[in-house]
Amino acid sequence: MAVITFVNNSLEETGKTMSLVAIATYMSIEYNSKNLIISTTNKEDKINSCYFEEKKAKKIRRGIFGENRKTIDTESGIEGIAKIVRANKLTPEMITNYTKVVFKDRLEVILGAENKEKINNGLEEKEIAEEYIDLINVANMQYDKVFVDLDLNLNENIRQKIIENSDIIILNTNQNLRNIKKIKENNELLNLSKTIILIGRYDKFSKNNAKNVARYFEQRGQVLTVPYNTLFMEAANEAGVPDLFLNVRKISDPEDRNISFAGEVKRAAEGIIYKLQELRINM
Repeated sequence: MAVITFVNNSLEETGKTMSLVAIATYMSIEYNSKNLIISTTNKEDKINSCYFEEKKAKKIRRGIFGENRKTIDTESGIEGIAKIVRANKLTPEMITNYTKVVFKDRLEVILGAENKEKINNGLEEKEIAEEYIDLINVANMQYDKVFVDLDLNLNENIRQKIIENSDIIILNTNQNLRNIKKIKENNELLNLSKTIILIGRYDKFSKNNAKNVARYFEQRGQVLTVPYNTLFMEAANEAGVPDLFLNVRKISDPEDRNISFAGEVKRAAEGIIYKLQELRINM
């Protein structure tokens, strides 16, 4: 069991959410594990369009894991779970009743709160934010890996508690030198042994490549990357990410650019697993 939390250093676009989606999808296909993605945003949820079509009845996936016929009220995710948490009735087995299934017994998703007009002076939004802490802790008892997309809309105290309870922190950056300097100058996460730096929307031809960024941060381990990929970004807007990763497995041409993309996602996944094993050995 492990909580893997993806965080941004600033409001700058780093590809954080898309990197999480890529790595979580890859791990769910290639490893025999049961995974959960938790989104904490209260804005338009990018994760939703990666996996689910705009209709209540979800597409049946007949991938390598069999059919999935589960449908769910799109409003019964985090809002429904938050009510149960407040009543102290949430158990690990109950969580799956409020998820949306991507791959049966492999990957499920809890989307963030819908951006509704808040009542009671914002009390509802505050309560749902606070409930994420309990949700993540309980989910960690039921799933092999819990991937948390930590949004800046949560207040700093809640963000800090989630970070403290995480086994791995993925600190996301882009290749903008100004943002890289900002991380080095003012980010306490760099001092944690459980932190891994990841460059999203990565361009290997940039002078701020993974090797130079690792050297700049004086990282003993490698900096991970998830490259920009046209097919991946298109799939993310059309509920096509699961099918994309299933299809990439069938590509045999080593020169295919999508093979390179999948290879970097694989390296990132392996880097996270290695870090988990390393930390547990040293405990």
